[in-house]
This record gives sequence, structure tokens and C-alpha cells, in this order.
Amino acid sequence: RAPMSERVRVMLVDDDELMRKGLAAVLSSDERIEVVAEAGNGRQAVQRARHARPHVVLMDVRMPELDGIAATRELIAGAPEARVVILTTFEEEDYILGALRAGASGFLLKRSSPEQLIAAIHTVAAGDALLSPSVTRRVIDRMAAQPLVGDAADPRLEELTPREREVLELIAQGLSNPEIAAALTVEETTVKTHVKRVLLKTGARDRVHAVILAYESGIVTPGRT
Repeated sequence: RAPMSERVRVMLVDDDELMRKGLAAVLSSDERIEVVAEAGNGRQAVQRARHARPHVVLMDVRMPELDGIAATRELIAGAPEARVVILTTFEEEDYILGALRAGASGFLLKRSSPEQLIAAIHTVAAGDALLSPSVTRRVIDRMAAQPLVGDAADPRLEELTPREREVLELIAQGLSNPEIAAALTVEETTVKTHVKRVLLKTGARDRVHAVILAYESGIVTPGRT
């Protein structure tokens, strides 16, 4: 994540040069953001990220040489501090789930307003996941509809206390921190602490990846949401 005092370093990845120029122009209106690199395909993105060290990568999905999902997986392996936001015109669940499984931290539609784009960059740079409630719900519905591929004996889950496991179950049902606080009758600050510990112990990059882990390991099953 980007330190508070530092400008957010952004890399733009899209095979449409006009799109890249448009994004760069929008981001240049915020003095706390610096575009440090551009790439026209996924292969270039993986190579350039190692040198550019971006905090946030805006990644197109459909590109030649290496698509955005494969590029996300490789880029994060080579530059684990980078956080990827998939920028797309598509809302299909396959892209959402594939991108998140590859390690993306969020999903933004190309028709988003300049204000939404800038806010998204800062959200992800601060270490938060970026998914609209409708997209989160869709991911959860999709995970719930799939047969379990994991095993409830995932060693990462064994580290959790009963309360942390309970919090993970509620996150996986799509509840926000205030909703979890109400459900457990605790302060929201307490929930935030539990969420941080859940992410730390499971190694999940953010709460969306915690949701994926919860379903794949069987801690939450379709009948319980």
C-alpha cells in the first residue's frame, strides 16, 4: 500500500492507446496520483511493473499476448506490493471471479466517472478492496452456487479463534463491518480488529479474498447464506 505522505504510483494497462491517454488525463487532475508507467498488453505490464514499482495497476481484461487475468497473476508474483484493479466494460461473473482468484483487489467499470476512478485508486492504495455491493453480492452468489473445491480442514482456518471464524462467516455472507457489529452486539472498532486478524491469519489480501477462502474451504456453504 502507498504511504500516506507519498503520491500513489499508478500503472495503466490497456491495448487501446486512446483509453490510456484518457485515464492518464483524468488521473493527472489529482496531485496525489502519479502515472509512472503504461503498457499496451499483459506481457509488457508484467515486465514494466518490476521497474516502475506501482502501488496500483489499472488492468484491462481483453488484451493481446497475455490477458488481464493471467497478467494479474504474473504481475503480483513479480511485484507483490502492487494492487491490481481490473478495468473493464464487462460485468460477467467469470471475469470477476477469475480476476479475484488471480489476486486482483478490485473491479471497476470503464464507464465509471472520473471521480469514481480517482476514489478507487485511493481506496485500493490504502489497502482496501474495491467492489461495489452488487459485485460483491454476485461473487458471493456465484461462489455459493458452485460445488466446494476445498476442504474444511484448511490449515489457515485452524489459526482462527471461534469469534474470528464467526466474523469470517459473516463477511462471507456479504455483511459490512457495521452489520457485523450489530449481529454480534459489539463495537465496530472491535469488528475491524477481528477482520484485520482474520486477513493476517489467513493470508488473504483483503476481505474479498477472505470470502473466496471461506467458500472454497467449506466454512460457509450455500444453504447458510
